[in-house]
Amino acid sequence: MILGFGLAVLTAISNAASNILQRIANRQVPMARSMSPRLIWNLLHRKVWLAGFGAVILAFILQAGALRYAQLSAVEPIVVLELPLTVLGASWVFHSRLPAREWSALGTMTAGMALLVASLSPHEGATNATSAGAWALGVGLSAAVMAALVVAARGRRSAARAGLLGAATGIGFGMTAAFTKAVVVGIQHGFAELFSQWETYAMAVTGLVSMMLLQNALQAGRLIAAQPAITLLDPFSSILWGVFAFHERTNTGYWLVAAIAGAGLMIAGAVMLSGSPLLEEQGATEGPRRRGDSNGPPAAETHRSPSKTTATGLPSRLF
Repeated sequence: MILGFGLAVLTAISNAASNILQRIANRQVPMARSMSPRLIWNLLHRKVWLAGFGAVILAFILQAGALRYAQLSAVEPIVVLELPLTVLGASWVFHSRLPAREWSALGTMTAGMALLVASLSPHEGATNATSAGAWALGVGLSAAVMAALVVAARGRRSAARAGLLGAATGIGFGMTAAFTKAVVVGIQHGFAELFSQWETYAMAVTGLVSMMLLQNALQAGRLIAAQPAITLLDPFSSILWGVFAFHERTNTGYWLVAAIAGAGLMIAGAVMLSGSPLLEEQGATEGPRRRGDSNGPPAAETHRSPSKTTATGLPSRLF
């Protein structure tokens, strides 16, 4: 169990590195390519995005190892550490100082995660097998909610669009984690089972769809708008998958009160981040106002507004 927790923390670190690297690449792509296959094609030609994708692969391997030694409903809440790690890492990479509000939000989320996992204390049930009915219900509900979020994101402004796509991404990653858990359980009976079980191919499909949604969420708005929804919906959906699909058991009774309090702290921290004053600055898709025109509309712009760069060539604005 301890090894699984350690691998989950390393997964969060790798995910945070991926978020930052991919956000750097996505900021350089015109908004006109959002929700288009050309977005991925453009990103494939950027070294910084490829480095971020490499971090995603590493995170997947670490996550699979974590799910081998710990329960799904315990691993994924720990992975929520990627949000504070992402914010801290982005602050360092972009040479930006985090306000007290952000520090408070990061501490609140981290404390909530620790309280949630400690209170639930997930462990295996009598069986780890997942019924066909549970898979059908879980996949159907997840796909329906993801589709509704994608539809709702169309036509929204950058922050709202990024948040909605981020929520769909988080649910997709939670479903991918469930398939990964099933694959890990299956190959315990022999590596040959890897390509003979349908969960392997379902894992690949949901992983690719989630990655596509992630790129669009990161390109739609600032990282601080998309990341809270991604990070929160992943563990919450994974807990549901673990309990109802894999029959994992958690503490009940008064422990649930503490778990709910932990979840509340996580949500509060995410809301604090998503309501950050940083979002009130000009967004990635909004042009700057002309000097002397404080009441007029933003100037027209066909590409991203320019931003200052550091000596390393990276944007200096946080997120």
